[in-house]
Amino acid sequence: MATVVFDLDGTLADTSGDLLAAANAVFRAWGYGNVLDPKISGDRGAAMKGGKAMLRLGLDRLYGDVDEARVDAGYAPLLEAYAQALSVETRLFPGAEAAVERLLSAGHLTAICTNKPEGLAESLMTELGVRGLFGALIGADTLPVRKPDPKPLFEAVARVGGSNGAAVLFGDTVTDRSCARNASIPCALVTFGPDGHDVAALEPEVLIHHYDEMEACLESLGLA
Repeated sequence: MATVVFDLDGTLADTSGDLLAAANAVFRAWGYGNVLDPKISGDRGAAMKGGKAMLRLGLDRLYGDVDEARVDAGYAPLLEAYAQALSVETRLFPGAEAAVERLLSAGHLTAICTNKPEGLAESLMTELGVRGLFGALIGADTLPVRKPDPKPLFEAVARVGGSNGAAVLFGDTVTDRSCARNASIPCALVTFGPDGHDVAALEPEVLIHHYDEMEACLESLGLA
């Protein structure tokens, strides 16, 4: 019995459109119009790194410099805008829901470990209709620390009654790779997130190109 822990943004779901829309709402309020573009892969990648990363990218694009005080000032309004439109553009990646259902049918345990604030993550998964597929959800503010600190990953495994020795973290960024490494837990990185096949450079234990490969992935890790 494996414990399969998933990152959310860029791993389970493509949330970039709604995240970038929230950031652009802040830039519009500041009088700049839409600064970020969901058609640009770098902008989508920034969305997967969080609200402040998007604000920094936009300010750097505008000024060639970043005022951290401005970033801090825009963060709460960004979260407010995002909370009002969590799932307008957001969709689960192809095969994700079916793959998690297969894991559960096989007796495995599933959880989410994300750096999205817990309340927003809970609301989003509920709106997408899949919250019940995961035995636990650990967000950025569930504990005093967040990924890449290993404690949120350990907590996710513990809350579903799993074992760290039979767990894997599915993610899409260096944050997930570092978190898994810090926890001495294997990491599978998806290649369909914003960074695409570039995640191979992070040297995860496994690369997964589609959720149809879930069983083969677990088998390669000795967790099937």
